[in-house]
Amino acid sequence: MPPLGRRGEKVVNAVGDISQARPRWLGQSLARVEDRRLVSGHGAYVDDHLPDGCLHLEFARSPYPHGRLGPLDMEEARSADGVVAVFSAADLGDLGQSAVNIVLPGMTVRPLRLLAGEVVEAAGQAVAAVVATSRAAARDAAALVAFEVEPRSVASPRQGKELVAADRELGDVDDAFSRAALIVEATVEHALVAPTALEPRAALADWNDGALTAWLSTQAPYRAREDIARILGLSMSQVRVIAPDVGGAFGGKSSIYPEDLMVAWAARRLARPVKWCATRGEDLIAASHGRGAITEGALALAADGELLGLRARLAFPLGHWMPYSAAIPVRNAGRILPGPYKVGAVEVSLKAFDGNHAGVGIYRGAGRPEAAMLMERLIDEAARRLAVDPVEIRRRNLVGPADFPWPMPAGDALDSGDYPALLERMTRLSDYEALRAECETRRAGGEVVGLGVALYVEPCGQGWESASVSLCRDGTFLVATGASAQGQGRQTAFSQIVADALDIDPAQVDVRHGDTADLPGGIGALASRSTAIGGSAVLRACQGLREQFVEAGGERLNCAAADVAFSSRGLSAAQRGSVTWREFARHVGGDAGDPDEPVLASQVIYHADNEAWSSGCCLAMVVIDRQTGKLDFEKLAWVDDAGIVVNPLLVRGQLVGGMAQGVGEALMERIVYDQDGQLVTGSLMDYAVPRAADVPVVDIDKLETPSPVNALGAKGVGEAGCIGIPAAIANAVGDALAACGAAMPQMPFTSEKLWSALHEAEAHRERSGQK
Repeated sequence: MPPLGRRGEKVVNAVGDISQARPRWLGQSLARVEDRRLVSGHGAYVDDHLPDGCLHLEFARSPYPHGRLGPLDMEEARSADGVVAVFSAADLGDLGQSAVNIVLPGMTVRPLRLLAGEVVEAAGQAVAAVVATSRAAARDAAALVAFEVEPRSVASPRQGKELVAADRELGDVDDAFSRAALIVEATVEHALVAPTALEPRAALADWNDGALTAWLSTQAPYRAREDIARILGLSMSQVRVIAPDVGGAFGGKSSIYPEDLMVAWAARRLARPVKWCATRGEDLIAASHGRGAITEGALALAADGELLGLRARLAFPLGHWMPYSAAIPVRNAGRILPGPYKVGAVEVSLKAFDGNHAGVGIYRGAGRPEAAMLMERLIDEAARRLAVDPVEIRRRNLVGPADFPWPMPAGDALDSGDYPALLERMTRLSDYEALRAECETRRAGGEVVGLGVALYVEPCGQGWESASVSLCRDGTFLVATGASAQGQGRQTAFSQIVADALDIDPAQVDVRHGDTADLPGGIGALASRSTAIGGSAVLRACQGLREQFVEAGGERLNCAAADVAFSSRGLSAAQRGSVTWREFARHVGGDAGDPDEPVLASQVIYHADNEAWSSGCCLAMVVIDRQTGKLDFEKLAWVDDAGIVVNPLLVRGQLVGGMAQGVGEALMERIVYDQDGQLVTGSLMDYAVPRAADVPVVDIDKLETPSPVNALGAKGVGEAGCIGIPAAIANAVGDALAACGAAMPQMPFTSEKLWSALHEAEAHRERSGQK
């Protein structure tokens, strides 16, 4: 949506104070108001909705990864009990293309296809859609669709056609490397991972009176509305998208999927409600994956450890189709390097390739973990080669608080922070010197133990978000936000922002999200942007509403506007009495009407001046069993700077949740395709995700440096655990193995890999006659 104001909207851009005086509710650890309904079984997810006459859709999927698709035999499926219709690509006619965000110059786009046409491009791609009166009938009939595929050669996740090629450069890299006293190199391979939300993808659509309503498990309902309208040839006014309760997303539900569009198309074609809900296996084979990059870097240093230059080559897989944000991880990784460090010259080469596998898109972190991991591995290798403590070499090279805004190679700028303070606070929190000494003592006793440190920066979304705040006739307050929710505690946090801005109680505030009928437009929940930008939009809307209250309150209380005071009860003025919110609402809106009807409202489209960058420092201490290769955590410590914190309890939840996924990537998660393009990890029996027992205890502290680039002063927090924690774990593993003379394997650090590394080192020592 272009940044244009509409009737009743106020387009704002300035940075302002968080509240009028002393924050009462910002910074309070209020319990999530959403939880009681959800944990008591009163949540309403897409699959909980079943309109009268609802049909069910299932897909016939290709077991072949690549080849020419022969004619489909669909007659047996059409004649099966309960089947209403069977569709192939030939039935779809001319459709519009899905949007892909062109964030890098010269990108070649691979848009989605609802159903495979002449060519199948990945195992699991849908070739036909079966609609029936029950889910079981549709599933049984889908198995009756017969077809053959003439095989073609398969491009693996890193061997396809080049779709993206871009370079970033800052300073004279050749000169930096020519002056170096030491050059170190590192290669990091990131496995493909699956977002694995608790709720798999789901879609329900209903065509009624020339308009389509779609219920989607999505984190970007407004974007989904635009895609549905464009692809199906509808106007925006004909499409309403509702994201009800959404059971997790992690980037995997940020874009429209072929299945979502097929459901919408079928509902319009059949003029009946149609629903599809993915199985876990369908999500693993056909939903977007994340990560998968191979990153290589060389770091040039002076003899005293000063970072002179960085060369990095980053290669990403994109799969057989591109979600809207497919290239965002590529762009992010390129623009984040060299992270929080001063490096005199930087050269980054970016590439991305298609392949005969699932599409790859944003996954919690989206390029940030790839950049942090490469930089932190290089710095640890440099510390080892220079015999300098890993904390000390970082201390010498960090961007300081007086250096902001700090320019980055891609033209971005770090906005604020105190990276040296993060490092110092982490060393105190963890008692770093004592841990380092403990490592040496335990190694002398034969243990395989390691200590790793990592710093990170996290860009937190750009652009705009919408919000409206209203006083309703019954004296309550209603917030509508374009920032959707998938478990972040949006209702709790935004009610605190409103309460602080209007001097009321959070219990008086109701927050609505996820319905495109509420606001003209919005972005959604992604890129750690919802509090920084969405929360700032809510704050600005509150400030506009407050101005209306002051004007109308002065009239009602017969006093100057400056004399009007706010409280949870209502408005008052010295010597002039008071009026409750309900009475005031009736004064401005009249007595008659719906109690829930807004009588005063303020609606804004808020544009952030720039991008906020959060930051943090993590420490991991691990011990590896020589006999089994099993890794255990001895210590995890973490200091995060998310700017102004609205609710510390929610922030901790986001940090620990991200950490769990970071642990998963570091230790166990890996999507595997065999050489024929078949998915090997097609169920949770084969694809490992962390269980509760796998998530370690962590000591968390915070630094709070407000961002100057948004009204709230907030920075992102949702992706931090996936950025800093894996890098700290990798450095701890590298430290432990290096002490044993063992080579560092690639992630995930499974017990098999660690056992093999230790025993190969032991065998090498025996062959060379070492003890």
